[in-house]
Amino acid sequence: MGSTRRPLRNWVRQAEADQGSRPDLLTTNERTELTQVRKEIAEFRQANEILKAASVFFAKELDQPRTGLTR
Repeated sequence: MGSTRRPLRNWVRQAEADQGSRPDLLTTNERTELTQVRKEIAEFRQANEILKAASVFFAKELDQPRTGLTR
């Protein structure tokens, strides 16, 4: 019986949060939004690292002397 109490208690607590009677807990919608925001932050950080690496690469390319480009 003990193994079913905890999930049931968690479900009841979440239902209370969703109804607004548990301001100390996140609602289901807030949990979903938080998960999405964390995912987006991770994607932005990854994109930022890629852009930093690309900036370094292109800066090095621009610093090299140009040869053989005559018209």
